[in-house]
Amino acid sequence: MIRIVANWFLNALALYLVTYIVPGVRVDGFGAALWAIIIISFLNAIIRPVLIILTLPITILTLGLFVFIINALLLLLAGSITPGFHVYGLGSALIGSIVLTLITMLFQRLVK
Repeated sequence: MIRIVANWFLNALALYLVTYIVPGVRVDGFGAALWAIIIISFLNAIIRPVLIILTLPITILTLGLFVFIINALLLLLAGSITPGFHVYGLGSALIGSIVLTLITMLFQRLVK
């Protein structure tokens, strides 16, 4: 249970850091970042597998690069659902999702 809460906190911190790196991503506070991570995690667990299966031919054709677009679209969707979390445009969502993934991976390595 402690590991789940720590993971949630680190992911929210990563999202909060993304707002300082990517100009088109904005979070109104750390509490909004916590809620945004919950929404992003839910979307990644429920909607992302369906989108990956539906877009499998495009993903294979682009050698897996279309998954970046799926991640960006889910970040845009989370930005439109979550109060206090805003993503302005697909380009910002694409860069934001890549930076969020990299920071999260870095935090995971530091924790282990």
